[in-house]
Amino acid sequence: MISKKAKYALKALKVLAQSYEKGPLLISHIAESEKIPKKFLEAILLELRNHGILQSQKGKGGGYYLRVPPSEVTFAKIIRIVDGPIAPALCVSLHFYGKCDDCADEEACQLRTVLAKWRDANLSVLEKTTLEELI
Repeated sequence: MISKKAKYALKALKVLAQSYEKGPLLISHIAESEKIPKKFLEAILLELRNHGILQSQKGKGGGYYLRVPPSEVTFAKIIRIVDGPIAPALCVSLHFYGKCDDCADEEACQLRTVLAKWRDANLSVLEKTTLEELI
């Protein structure tokens, strides 16, 4: 399951994608339109800005806007930024690999094979789905 934070990030990005190249949007506008707590949204948008997905503009007429086209922002990228690994276990993660403490031999682990298939099934959807498809 994705976190509430990731779900809010995707909802906010949908609004920003709908306004791509039309200028910045205020946090309050995004928060109201998607029923997201404003303080929580501020933290999410800042994180996305720090990872190069969004740009912000200060002052009158300021706010947040997509830095890249909606067609280039995948669900997988957003979920990794907000939630971390997509894989069900670190031993099969492509970007956040970690050795399992309870596994004596990764190569012989039968569970790892199933978890890798699980990861691949999820990634086949998340890597191909972009913000453009939300709008």
